Amino acid sequence: MSFNEVRFLIFFGVFFLMLFLERRIPRHSLVDSKPRRLGVNLSIIVLDIAVARLVLGTAAVGASLFTQERGWGLLNYLDLPFWLEFLASVIFFDLMIYIQHVLTHWIPFFWRFHVVHHSDLDLDVSSGLRFHPIEIIGSGLYKMGLVLMMGPDPISVIAFEAILNGMAQFTNSNIKLPDWLDRVFRWGIVTPDMHRIHHSVEARETNSNYGFNLSVWDRLLGTYLPDASKAQPEIVIGISAYRKPEDVSGLLLMPFYKVPLNMPQTG
Repeated sequence: MSFNEVRFLIFFGVFFLMLFLERRIPRHSLVDSKPRRLGVNLSIIVLDIAVARLVLGTAAVGASLFTQERGWGLLNYLDLPFWLEFLASVIFFDLMIYIQHVLTHWIPFFWRFHVVHHSDLDLDVSSGLRFHPIEIIGSGLYKMGLVLMMGPDPISVIAFEAILNGMAQFTNSNIKLPDWLDRVFRWGIVTPDMHRIHHSVEARETNSNYGFNLSVWDRLLGTYLPDASKAQPEIVIGISAYRKPEDVSGLLLMPFYKVPLNMPQTG
């Protein structure tokens, strides 16, 4: 079995596991119809995959193979043991995705597209994959640039992409973990409760808890918020300017005809 096949198995495994758990141990009551939202969000996901394949191809993995062939990138110069290179790559990319997320909130042009993700009226496993295709292209180019700079092994890149997809689904999921387990997990990774604060309509809360995997970056860089102003089941999800359900065409057009709010400068 190839690494890409393993990656897709992880993707679908996490997706259906979270769907199952959302029915058994939901954390937050729903505002919108879940079947309708799943249809919209999954349509966006399929479109994203098609656009990414058409425009970027294998992007980050292809860039990694390119650097390996030519010996480019910092890691190729350092010639570290594989296990150390793998660990350094995953931690480095984790930090860089945190920084990317912060920039999508602080730079108006990027926020216009990222708002598609935040405009969801509910938060569940499908929200973790709901991004505008232009943001997906930008993110792919960003990761490709990082790979060209660092020169990681392709296995490290594929593993990180699997972690990125899996954790995006987990952290956005509408599941209730026991409070003690949430507190323990937060010392290492981002939990659904921690990330749900980031999706609050309150600007101060939206502009906190940017991490997607390791929680250390929020703690070290001053963006960690342990609690929202409301209890978790009462947090209002979304953006205050967008309180109506959107269809696929509405989401695709959203960055071009609406003025997004909730950026740090306006919060």
